[in-house]
Amino acid sequence: MATSSIEWTEMTWNPTVGCTKISAGCKFCYAEVMSKRLRGMGQEKYQYDFRVVKPHPASLNIPYTWKTSKVVFVNSMSDLFHEDIPEEYIKAVFSVMNDNPQHVFQVLTKRAERLFSMHKKLKWTHNIWMGVSVENYELIGRIDCLRKTSAKVKFLSLEPLIGPIPNMNLKKIDWAIVGGESGHRPRPMKVDWVLEIQDQCAKAGVAFFFKQWGGKNKKAAGRILNGRTYDEMPEIVELGRDFQ
Repeated sequence: MATSSIEWTEMTWNPTVGCTKISAGCKFCYAEVMSKRLRGMGQEKYQYDFRVVKPHPASLNIPYTWKTSKVVFVNSMSDLFHEDIPEEYIKAVFSVMNDNPQHVFQVLTKRAERLFSMHKKLKWTHNIWMGVSVENYELIGRIDCLRKTSAKVKFLSLEPLIGPIPNMNLKKIDWAIVGGESGHRPRPMKVDWVLEIQDQCAKAGVAFFFKQWGGKNKKAAGRILNGRTYDEMPEIVELGRDFQ
């Protein structure tokens, strides 16, 4: 467990670590870079190459120890639906989330097809927000997989946005996060791409969150769009918390 600088969450929880690249958005994976740093610092959990995907059962107990309700990004250093993670372990992670309804768990995957293949085997309590990453139009099919699941709250991470994504079907989608790529060699994000997505969200009644412009100095680039910030999130009615 760790507090997070990610703008749309409060903290991270990593019951698995490691991943492999699956699409264009993975090219400059921040988790891979972070994993190398943590391994260099001698952290046992990250002792293996990032491409080695490993469950960490000892981490499953962590959410039971939090004293107050949290908004938690699950597996910032992995992908819960990676093909190397056993189905029974995914069910175990869901069981922990089901047992802790006072917390919101934000699960994000690029493996949308495996998510869809498993969704009927999982218990979707109100506090599990399920998302898919879609970095360009070629991957728009991931949205269809997500839409067909039984998740109570469904969201899109359109980050790093490396191409326009017009004409999205946003039916049953609750939230969209948009952000540009950061790092030493970031691919540029065009303003028109962002505005087009914002317009689609407005028409579909989807909460819109603009995370960052990105670039080599993401702090300097900031996250101002149309002269303001956009921090919309789905309502957390069950927890008595309102982010609107």
